[in-house]
Amino acid sequence: MPKMTDRERLADLEARQRKMVEEVEKTRQALRGKYAAIVPEFAVENLTEREFRDLLVAAIRVGGAAAIAALKPLPDNTDTAKPPAKRVPATSMA
Repeated sequence: MPKMTDRERLADLEARQRKMVEEVEKTRQALRGKYAAIVPEFAVENLTEREFRDLLVAAIRVGGAAAIAALKPLPDNTDTAKPPAKRVPATSMA
């Protein structure tokens, strides 16, 4: 096989680079599609579109592990907020 000139080698590398960029973009879109397919499993209708977007942006910005760590201390069921318990004054037994 004849040796490639620098110009031919550069053209070949640029072509491979373009192909790699396209492959990265296709893979990125496939992964995003896979994650988007998960959304119908959640009751996102309880959020406004703005809340949903802000929630995702914040979670992605800080990273999944940090977002989960921040949310773990919250109660599991926030759909039905319980009213605070009524305090009854203690009676004296004297």
